[in-house]
Amino acid sequence: MKIITYELDGRAGVGALHPDGGAVDLTEAGDALEIASNPQARARAERLMADPARRIPAPLRLRAPFAPRSFICIGLNYMDHVKESNAQTPARPVVFAKFANALAHPGDAITWYADVTQQVDWEAELGVVIGKPCYRVSKEEAMAYVGGYTCVNDVSARDIQLTDSAKQFTLGKTLDGFCPVGPCLVTTDEIPDPQNLAIRCRVNGTVVQDSNTREMIFDVATLVSYLSKFMTLMPGDLIATGTPPGVGMGMKPPVWLKDGDEVTVEIERIGALTNFCRVR
Repeated sequence: MKIITYELDGRAGVGALHPDGGAVDLTEAGDALEIASNPQARARAERLMADPARRIPAPLRLRAPFAPRSFICIGLNYMDHVKESNAQTPARPVVFAKFANALAHPGDAITWYADVTQQVDWEAELGVVIGKPCYRVSKEEAMAYVGGYTCVNDVSARDIQLTDSAKQFTLGKTLDGFCPVGPCLVTTDEIPDPQNLAIRCRVNGTVVQDSNTREMIFDVATLVSYLSKFMTLMPGDLIATGTPPGVGMGMKPPVWLKDGDEVTVEIERIGALTNFCRVR
C-alpha cells in the first residue's frame, strides 16, 4: 500500500494511491504510521480501499506522509560517493541527525538565504521508517521492525558542512526545509527487498544521480541493527540511508542548486518527490 497524507479544501486527511489511479480516503483507519504498522488499522484500510465512495476528488495537495519522530541520517554509504567525497571508506556506519524544522513536503520550496549558504547540494536517499520499538536487535531480526519506505532528499549546505572553519556538519544539514520527504509511505509487503531499488535524482530534468540500493556499503538490516545498539528506535523514526554518487559537490567543477531549480528524487516502487528552490 502506498499511503499518503493530503490536503483538500483546507482539510487534512490520510489516504492511499489506488492501483487504478487516483487516491482513496483512509482517514477513518488512522494515520499513515498506524496503517503501515498496525494490523488492525491495516485491515480497516484494506476494506476502505474497496469502497468506490472513498475515492478522493482531484486535485489534492500531498504532504509528507508522516512527521518523523527523529531524523537519523547515514553518511558515506555508497562506495562511489565515498570516492567523489575524497573520504575514507567507513568501517562502521557514519551517523548524524537532522531536526524537525528540516521537514519539507512534496512540492514545497527549498528555501535559503544567500548570506547563509551559497553551496546547496542535493542527495537522493531511501528513507526507512521504523514501525515498532526496536532495541538491540540482530541483523537477522531487524527487518521485522521496519514499517515502510519513502523518498528523502538530504539537502546539504556544503560550505557550512565542510568548508566552514568549524565544520558545522549538523548545522549544514538542518536548515529549515532541508529534508523533503514523500510522496508516500510504502508498506513493506510492496518492497520485499529494499536492496534492489533503482534510485535517481534529476535537477531541471537532467539525471544527476542514477544508482541502485544494492550498492549500499551497509544495507538496511545492518543499519537498523547497528543503530538499535545505541538507541531505542521508535515508530516514526526515519533513517535516511545515504546517497549514491552524483552530488553537485563531486562534479568538476562543483554544481550547486540555484534559485528556480527543480529537484526530483525518484525511487523504484515508491515514486517521485519533487521540490523547487528559492533563494532569498
